[in-house]
Amino acid sequence: MISLRGKQRRYLRASAHDMRPLFSVGKQGLTKNWLDQLEDAINKRELFKVNILANSEVDTTELKTFIEENSDIQVVQTIGHTLVLFGESDEKENRHYSVMVQKI
Repeated sequence: MISLRGKQRRYLRASAHDMRPLFSVGKQGLTKNWLDQLEDAINKRELFKVNILANSEVDTTELKTFIEENSDIQVVQTIGHTLVLFGESDEKENRHYSVMVQKI
């Protein structure tokens, strides 16, 4: 897991600016299966957004702590009900953002 500094976080936030949320948290809340899907997506994309739906019983701080305590995924930014997530891919051919982050 890469320990992110300020400039690295700023780069990731700027890269995620135009992205639409890839995952949503709804009525079912936080489950191990949902977290496994996040980890699979991190291995393919490294950077994406997660949205908390209005009918969800989970708030942003709960979601952030659940993700960071149960996986190697880091929360780069929280804006309203949207979180930007980053993690280094296990597959070398999918490492785009992590290579750029290490150069900064």
